[in-house]
Amino acid sequence: MSGTATEMTPDLIPAGSSMARVAAAATDAGLSIRIMKMAQSTRTAQEAADAAGCKVAQIVKSLVFENQATGQLNLMLVSGAHNADMDYISSHYGLSFTRCEVRRVRDETGFAIGGVAPIGHLAPIPIYMDRTLLDHAQVWAAAGRPDSVFSVDPSALAKAIEAAIIDVRTSD
Repeated sequence: MSGTATEMTPDLIPAGSSMARVAAAATDAGLSIRIMKMAQSTRTAQEAADAAGCKVAQIVKSLVFENQATGQLNLMLVSGAHNADMDYISSHYGLSFTRCEVRRVRDETGFAIGGVAPIGHLAPIPIYMDRTLLDHAQVWAAAGRPDSVFSVDPSALAKAIEAAIIDVRTSD
C-alpha cells in the first residue's frame, strides 16, 4: 500500500457509521474483508488503486442507476479499468438505466457518492457485476466512506450479494 493507511479493526470503527454497516454486512454474509482507511482520497478508481497499491482493474466502481422499467435503484459494480457501455447493456440484457439524484442514492443506500459499498445498503438492491472483476484473486471496493476501501475475493463477494454477472462493455 502506498501512503498511510489504517486498518479499521472493529474497535476503531465508529458504531452506527456507514463503515460499521459494511463491516456488519460482511460478517453476516460470511465475507472475509479487510477495511482500510486511507490517508489520501479513494474517490476515483485511479486514486483508490494508488492508495491500495493495486491495478486499477482491481478497483470496484459502484455505480447506482435508476431502472427505467421499475423506478428502482440498481447497483452496477464495474472494474476501475472499464466504463459501463449503457447501450451495450441495454441491448444485451434489456436493462435501461438512467442516472439518479445524488440525494436519492444517499437516502436509499445509506452511502454518499464516492463511498457506495457493494454491501451494507439500507434496503436490498439488485446488483450487476462486471465479469472481468472475477479475473482477480482480490479486488478493492468502497467501504462506506470516500477515503475507505476493503479488499475481498470477488467470487465470494458475487456469491454473497447474489450479483448477476454481466459484460459491461463491448470487446476491445
